[in-house]
Amino acid sequence: MVSLGFIEKTPKVPCCTNAYAYDIEHSDTAVLLPRTPLQRRLKGRHVVMISIGGVIGTGLFLGTATALMEGGPVGLLLGYTFMGTMCYCVMISVGEMISLLPIPGGHIRLAERFVDPAFSLAMGWNCWYCWTLTLGEAELSAAATLIDYWNPGVNNAAWITVCLVVAVGINLFGVGTYGEMEFIFASIKVVTITGLLILGIVLDLGGGPSHDRIGFRYWKNPGPFVQFDGIAGAKGRFLGFVRVLLQAAFSFIGTEVVTMAAAEMKNPRYAMPRAIRTVYVRILLFYVGGVFVIGLLVPSGSPLLSLNSSDASSSPFVIAISRAGIRYLPSILNAVILTSAWSASSSDLYLSSRCLYGLALTGNAPKIFLRTSRSGHPYVAVMFCSLFSLLSYMVVNTSSGIVFSWFADMAATTGLLAWFCMGVTYIRFYQGLLAQGYDRKCLPYASILQPYAAWWVIASSLITLLFSGWQVFLRANWSTATFVTTYLPIMLFPVLFVSAKFLMRVPLVKPSEMDFKSGTEDIDTERFKEPSPKNWREAVWMSLVRILSSMTTEMFAYCNITDVTWVHDVIPVWNAQILLLQSGPLFVSQT
Repeated sequence: MVSLGFIEKTPKVPCCTNAYAYDIEHSDTAVLLPRTPLQRRLKGRHVVMISIGGVIGTGLFLGTATALMEGGPVGLLLGYTFMGTMCYCVMISVGEMISLLPIPGGHIRLAERFVDPAFSLAMGWNCWYCWTLTLGEAELSAAATLIDYWNPGVNNAAWITVCLVVAVGINLFGVGTYGEMEFIFASIKVVTITGLLILGIVLDLGGGPSHDRIGFRYWKNPGPFVQFDGIAGAKGRFLGFVRVLLQAAFSFIGTEVVTMAAAEMKNPRYAMPRAIRTVYVRILLFYVGGVFVIGLLVPSGSPLLSLNSSDASSSPFVIAISRAGIRYLPSILNAVILTSAWSASSSDLYLSSRCLYGLALTGNAPKIFLRTSRSGHPYVAVMFCSLFSLLSYMVVNTSSGIVFSWFADMAATTGLLAWFCMGVTYIRFYQGLLAQGYDRKCLPYASILQPYAAWWVIASSLITLLFSGWQVFLRANWSTATFVTTYLPIMLFPVLFVSAKFLMRVPLVKPSEMDFKSGTEDIDTERFKEPSPKNWREAVWMSLVRILSSMTTEMFAYCNITDVTWVHDVIPVWNAQILLLQSGPLFVSQT
């Protein structure tokens, strides 16, 4: 076997002094990119927290209401466990490839290297569609549903606007600000979910104000499964379980945000494996543990679980706490869940903009999306993708719960297609390693479950897609909206692939000719440990200073005024505060 021969230390790409930077990843195309390429500003702590709680949003907090109502507590638990195995296999598959090749565009660019350009085009636009037209809008629509809990009479357009400003604002200030904000949001979500799990167990055992010991009462009545649409027997229970799978897919989709961020990550070959190894925490503790507690505390027949009415405005967690008779806590929890919607929509916008940037790098999108600021921020792609968030204003004339269900179905379908493509890409990657005699033990990250995990992703995603919208074919159950939102992406993908294949006329990449090394010449793989705060006050202050420093730098870069003398005096002050905090006790300079 041949070692891949990683270079332990490579010189960083020098800062460009002119307004254009040469694209080292496509040196044969001789493309001149305005400004600088993407910069590596995400730190190890950002990556770990994003991988654990980055895109945990309303899919878990709100979408589980529909899943419980349609599948029952056991159907809910089995559905999320099944989808959790898929999610884990996706992450170890794409994580192995990205740890070796942390390039802009992530798995979309890897599909071009290991499959063919046509497959990369179809996969890339499917992912962009998923993250732009579905996930972001679903989170924003869900945010309006959550806020309705307090103010049901206020026009939802007001809440959509507030959430939209937060999500777009975070992304416009660059990846440094995004990393710090996601670190804060993810920390809040991790603490919240952990607290909810503990509270749920306490309430189930009779520790609430009413001292009602629930146990497994709701698993017996109404029952462990729901007979979907009144269909009796095992058939009805199975169909209910399948409906849970689609909702569970929506909850898990977006986990790959950490792999798309690899091109802007410091020490990617060190930080990425650490992040991948924490994915199981999210799956087992947060998702599987969360739905288990929900199934214990809320009966599947509760009318509050329905999202088809204009006043459906609380999550299963809020319903459970309200039923327990705990005052004030439901409102506090709803506020925390709202921050998760902000966080998830911000992550979706980040994903869609980097996806569009990657498509432009491969020539599958207009080159204007390659434009970046002086700090390497693809602001054109961010602003273009943010325009599609205006679709979330559909909730103004339709129930926010219904719109959320539409977007959730689209997100699940396109997300499962993306997972299928990642599985195919990994199988080709694996074949290339074998054909060229490389030893997988030399990879920055490698799983003993491969290639079986990738094959499981391919098979399970296809089976889930096959049953994704079956309910519209039941007698007297036709829904045009459900049919379009579920099957439109499935029909578009092969059309895109076949059309691109016909126009490009490029054969599949031969395993013996696959490129495993180019495009990573600028990576400094030296493994250093980042300094950690000594106490919680230092942690809070360091995060605040980094956010302000990142926002200040990005703002000056946009305005093109970095040559002004006072700017050079301001930015070092922020950096000095950070260095001071890293070297001693909490002390703020009076400078």
